[in-house]
Amino acid sequence: MTHGNKYLGFTGRPALKKIPSQVQTRYPKSWKTYSTKMQHHIFWCHYCNVPLLKSTCDTCHSQGSCLNLSPPGDIRFCSAYEKEVINNLLLSAFGCNPFEDRLVFLNKTTGDDKIDEVIVDGLHIGVLRFDMKLLEYVFDLSLEGAKVFAEQTKNKTAEIRKVSSHLSGKKIKAEQILKVSDDIKKGENIIIKCGSLIGVGVAYYDSIDFKSSKDAVLRVKKLDGQKILLSKRISSIQDVLKANTSHMEKISRDAKNVIKGVVSRKEYIDLPVHVSFSGGKDSLVALDLTLNALKGREIRAFFVNTGIEFPETVKFARNFCSTHGIKLQEASAQNAFWENLDKFGPPAKDMRWCCKVCKLAPANRLIEESSFKGQMCLTVDGKRRYESFSRAAISASETNPFVPAQLNIFPIRDWRAIEVWLYIYGRNLEYNPLYDKGFERVGCYLCPASLSAEYQLFSRLHPDLHARWHTYLMEWAGKKGLPKSFVDHGFWRWKELPPKMLRLAEELGLKCNVSSIPENFSVESVSGVSPCTNGGFTIEAKVKGISLQDAADVLHIIGRIKISEPMGMLLVRASNATVKFFSSGNLLVTADKEEKASSVFRDVILEFIRVSMCTRCGICQGVCPVDAIEVDDMRGLYISDACTKCGKCIKSCVILKYAPCNFPGIQQSIQKE
Repeated sequence: MTHGNKYLGFTGRPALKKIPSQVQTRYPKSWKTYSTKMQHHIFWCHYCNVPLLKSTCDTCHSQGSCLNLSPPGDIRFCSAYEKEVINNLLLSAFGCNPFEDRLVFLNKTTGDDKIDEVIVDGLHIGVLRFDMKLLEYVFDLSLEGAKVFAEQTKNKTAEIRKVSSHLSGKKIKAEQILKVSDDIKKGENIIIKCGSLIGVGVAYYDSIDFKSSKDAVLRVKKLDGQKILLSKRISSIQDVLKANTSHMEKISRDAKNVIKGVVSRKEYIDLPVHVSFSGGKDSLVALDLTLNALKGREIRAFFVNTGIEFPETVKFARNFCSTHGIKLQEASAQNAFWENLDKFGPPAKDMRWCCKVCKLAPANRLIEESSFKGQMCLTVDGKRRYESFSRAAISASETNPFVPAQLNIFPIRDWRAIEVWLYIYGRNLEYNPLYDKGFERVGCYLCPASLSAEYQLFSRLHPDLHARWHTYLMEWAGKKGLPKSFVDHGFWRWKELPPKMLRLAEELGLKCNVSSIPENFSVESVSGVSPCTNGGFTIEAKVKGISLQDAADVLHIIGRIKISEPMGMLLVRASNATVKFFSSGNLLVTADKEEKASSVFRDVILEFIRVSMCTRCGICQGVCPVDAIEVDDMRGLYISDACTKCGKCIKSCVILKYAPCNFPGIQQSIQKE
């Protein structure tokens, strides 16, 4: 690719925001440990009207302004489907869409379901979210979005009287309103006008009921006199590619060097190289990078067909490898999911037994076949740290703690979604058609980790597959005495409902005791301490009421944690001991000595009791000398890897003080030494 230094016909450059030396961004605590490794901003060239992934534009050589993003900052191009959704919502609400011909970018952020910041021309226009109560998309206008629409529509608008004080954050009564459009509905974000000031607010009533209300009818979120205009230049994907040429060349070169650096080691030089190819965008880029980095080297692609993959994904993976002459090693779980469904029930976010049955088992077979004679299985993987908290700490290469014969290489671990797509567009690679149909990530079509928004897409795209799954869920819910809405609103995706879903259940008035659905906490020891055939001693137990994430939140106090959600397993390495905890509830503690096994087992159970019964009192947080503990109402107790294992928080915990009384059945397991 080439770029020039002309200024594309513009006579002057727009004013730029000052670029801070370090962008300060608020982010969820689950990302805090790794925030220094992740960027929560991009830059924007207002001259070329394109996003920049470094501060300088390769097209016009001007410096971009800083654009903050909500964490984790995994910004991407808006798909054709998502753009159509936005267009329909804007036309319905405002009668116009000034962004129809422009590039639209989405930045995934935290929320009840699918929720994205909408960015156009370097402006935060609003938020596109899937409302779990309404089961439909909603567009929430932002301040900058309100200013753009205020120039083009009178819909969803309230004009209020001027006052001497500032109005941001204030509630407004009907007598303060000069004019209001008749299309406003309760709860909607609306445009606010006050003289020369424009802002955004939220309506407390339908506009038809404003005059009859004695209470405040709306609240002003934010209001100011700064002008906001869309750029005169409408850019294209090719413009974005040109402006980021040097950045994409650098990260592609760095990624290929990561691959070369590992597989060229003396002990690996003669081994074949495998790429974990799921049929998704990230693994596609990892595969193409590997092919270009290792020309002349034998490259194979691993594809695990779980038996519940989208047909488009299976077809794409096979066709891509066939077209490019890549040896595809496909392992199939066949009908394993449906055969185990009655035994385990629907898979859940906090109990993904399906990953273990449908993904781990066939994947292990592939790895065993590819690591014969004790050799290492070299696998290039497209995992990225921006995808989830559990992936935020991945290194350039790691030995798989669950499969010792596999060495995983992560060449694009620091890439964001927009960089993945720029690579695909720049290389003109064919990709899975599901992305153009509105899926942000592709995987099993009935995965509990999928969003409700994507379940709607699934039902329309493959009504036959959806009907089979929905029929099962309705029969399962009927046996449990649960209403149809329990299935429709996606409550089946948790064994233990998180606070957001408990609130939704309350809003919907579900006539079921959702809190009784998850199992209460209990520990049933399979056996006492017993000698292990490989040396050392083991203790096994069955734990109920603790999810994989619950365990990950607190077991840093025991040792170093490795978590694999697809495998449904948590591994903790302590001094001369290991702990394995599975999403099924199975717990296995192994140590070099009998006393050590008992001690570690007791400490693990104490932490499970602690996290399951945490009252959010915050005492442990206050006594921690290294600020490794956080307690909040949403997630509860969380211990980071900064923990020094001093034990002060354990001694201060009221729950643990009375644990033997509360759990007499396991008193011997947790009694103090």
